[in-house]
Amino acid sequence: MKKLIAFQGLSQHDTSIHKKYRSSACGPVTIAAIMQYHEELNIGINQLYQLLGSTRIGLFTWRLLKNFQKLSGKRYEAKKVLDMSEVKEELLANRPLAMKFDRYFTFRWFSKPLYSYHWVPLIGFEEKSADLVLYFHDNGQKNRPSKMRTASYLANQHVLTFVKITPKDRS
Repeated sequence: MKKLIAFQGLSQHDTSIHKKYRSSACGPVTIAAIMQYHEELNIGINQLYQLLGSTRIGLFTWRLLKNFQKLSGKRYEAKKVLDMSEVKEELLANRPLAMKFDRYFTFRWFSKPLYSYHWVPLIGFEEKSADLVLYFHDNGQKNRPSKMRTASYLANQHVLTFVKITPKDRS
C-alpha cells in the first residue's frame, strides 16, 4: 500500500526567515507548512519561532505541544502519536504529521539516522515487504528549496517522534 499527500513544502532557509533562526527553524517551518496545508494561511515563521519557544538547538516536542495548544486555542489539536498504525491512519485521512529525527534526546548518540536532529512534515508512506518507507519534505537547504525525500522506518524508528496537528471540528 502507498499513500502520498499532495503537499507544498517550505524552506527554513527562505530569505523571509531571520538569518539567526534559519539553522534551527525546521520545527516552526514544519508546523507552518502543515497549517498552510489545512488552511490557506500565510504564517510568519519568525513570529512562530518565538511563540513556539524554539531555541538555537531546536524545538523540543514537549514545548511544541504546550505552546502550540496555547497559540492555536480551539482551532487545532496537537498530540504526540505513539503508534505507527495511528500515523498511517492520519496519512490515509490526508492529514500530514510533524516528524522529528532526534538521536540526542533519545539517547541514541552512536546511531546513524538520516538526520541527527530535524523536524519535517511527514506526507506519506509505502509499505514494502520488509520495511515501511516514509515520505517527507526536507525543509530545504541554503542553496535549494524544500524537496520530497524518503526514509526507512526500520532504520530510523528509534529516533523518530510523530506529532499530529489537526484542525478541530468547527461545526
